[in-house]
Amino acid sequence: MILIKEFEFDAAHNLIHYKGKCERLHGHTYKLVVKLEGTRDGEDMVFDFVELKHLVKDNILKEFDHSYINNFITQPTAENIAVYIWDKLYPMVERDNCKLYEIEVWETKTSGLVYRG
Repeated sequence: MILIKEFEFDAAHNLIHYKGKCERLHGHTYKLVVKLEGTRDGEDMVFDFVELKHLVKDNILKEFDHSYINNFITQPTAENIAVYIWDKLYPMVERDNCKLYEIEVWETKTSGLVYRG
């Protein structure tokens, strides 16, 4: 089973190792999609949606929302943002019955990235 939870956050960044308009400061309303793969536990759930919501809000969105991402990721491409989030989130959601399967980072409605660790 794949459990899916979506989140949004607003943040600014600029790409310092890039030549083009994205090297200038700009912002996005990002969409973050978190997917866990697993089997049902004793409560017949892969993972509690409420617990996942709080983990992501407290440990990811709190840092990212309304922030300047360059303060903690030097070159904040969608790729680097995905790796950063994966590395923080993976140990928080790992259980005997499930693990982090995939995250998606969307900068716009039509431009995003899938990362599977």
